[in-house]
Amino acid sequence: MSVHILKDSRFVPERAPILHGFFGRQGGVSTGLYSSLNCGLGTTDTPENVRENRARVALSLKTKPEKLISVKQIHSNICHYVAAPWNQDARPDGDALVTDVPGLALGILTADCGPILFYGEKADGSPVIGAAHAGWGGALRGVLESTIETMIEHGVVRERICASIGPCIAQASYEVSNDFINPFIEDDPQSEHFFKSARAEGHLMFDLPGYIASRLGRAGVRYVSMTGVDTYSSEKDYFSYRRTTHRKEGDYGRQISALVIQP
Repeated sequence: MSVHILKDSRFVPERAPILHGFFGRQGGVSTGLYSSLNCGLGTTDTPENVRENRARVALSLKTKPEKLISVKQIHSNICHYVAAPWNQDARPDGDALVTDVPGLALGILTADCGPILFYGEKADGSPVIGAAHAGWGGALRGVLESTIETMIEHGVVRERICASIGPCIAQASYEVSNDFINPFIEDDPQSEHFFKSARAEGHLMFDLPGYIASRLGRAGVRYVSMTGVDTYSSEKDYFSYRRTTHRKEGDYGRQISALVIQP
């Protein structure tokens, strides 16, 4: 079985030397709850299986497994610039990555949170890429803005940044309590537009991808696309933290979204 990759053809210009993909759960070697392309280093899956799964992802991006870089995600606004591969067993805390080094693949792990891939260009046209993990906490804390600012610090022209929001939990699947909205309204009263009433009294439905797109627009990203896939309802193709929680299962796999500048 080949790995399942969702590509956003609207995201990167055809001339750009970029390979990217929002990888699903199909095409790996893991079993049980982790079936089958689980790329989560922090899961209790067999480490050998996770390494093999990540190697398959790296191969599809035409790079080496040790050059597929990720971080220990903590729902923060921390973004790291990556100049060289690091030991994945000692990966730093953070939720976003940026590089302009060809051959280094940036990977973000999700299971309902939003994976966002970034492409930008310097004044001379050379590429800079980024990847961010944006659950509601990271998005609210500014992880998207941190990624954009890190790209700009490394030469990107803000007006040349574009972003793609990958598979994540959709509003129809994301029920929250009424008080969940409070920090969003405190940050920006206009955020109320990303909530609507739920069927259950005292609950709301939250539009995570819409909120992410809005934050990107406010930060000056002129082109934002969405894959529009709901991880919660797409059980065959994607892992979902919320689906696992509702079923009271012990753990869940993580899909990876990644991109690389071709050498």
